[in-house]
Amino acid sequence: MAKETWSRNLIQLARLQAGMSQTELAIAGGTSQPAVSAYESGKRSPSVDTLARLLQAAGFELRMQLARPDTHDSARKAGEKLLPSSRVKAHINRDKKRVMTSERTKRS
Repeated sequence: MAKETWSRNLIQLARLQAGMSQTELAIAGGTSQPAVSAYESGKRSPSVDTLARLLQAAGFELRMQLARPDTHDSARKAGEKLLPSSRVKAHINRDKKRVMTSERTKRS
């Protein structure tokens, strides 16, 4: 399992940009200096509420966004209009072969 690093980096970056010590951030954020140290070192991960509270204490706000992946379809279609259809078809065929080869390699 991958180690979570976002919250530790956010806390440390916010604290440093605010010019605060771990103790100052802990007091302003309603927690302890050892907790802030554990969050920044990655030994512990804060809850979303705790993360938001610490960032707010440093003068920042936590914003999260859920968005669908950008497939770049509109840019691809616009680019394809600039090329002769024979080149577009050739590219699609090469890409299909690449995918099929990749799938065969994975199964081996």
